[in-house]
Amino acid sequence: MAKIRLNVYFDPDLFDQLEATATSRRVPMTHIVETALASFLTPDEADQREAALVRRLDRMTRAIERFERDQEIAGEALALFIRFWLSAIPPVQDDLREAAMAQGKERYAGFVETLARRLAKGSSLAKELSRDVRRNKTTTGGGL
Repeated sequence: MAKIRLNVYFDPDLFDQLEATATSRRVPMTHIVETALASFLTPDEADQREAALVRRLDRMTRAIERFERDQEIAGEALALFIRFWLSAIPPVQDDLREAAMAQGKERYAGFVETLARRLAKGSSLAKELSRDVRRNKTTTGGGL
């Protein structure tokens, strides 16, 4: 393979280091310069690992942002439900308190059972909300 000649200028101290290294290793200075230049122009393994790490961190950041959004939706939904429930439920009369407590325990047991079933099959409020919003946009022409 034919080589191309290139005239370059070196700092005197750098040239002295190059010459000393070539002499001590018994290799031509051209070989050292070519090897150094090839190394400089080719991304090394550390650069490739860093790029892969950056991509992985970007994916993790997006996943955390989705998680934060879902948690915010869940918190808002819970707050709205509690506000609605507290404003809509009338106070219980003293003579009906025991029956109301028993009914509340039954409802709570039903709630826990329903929650366990939803979690087991992978349902989530965020997924349902996304589907409902998309469905409303298509049926109402884009607005809610």
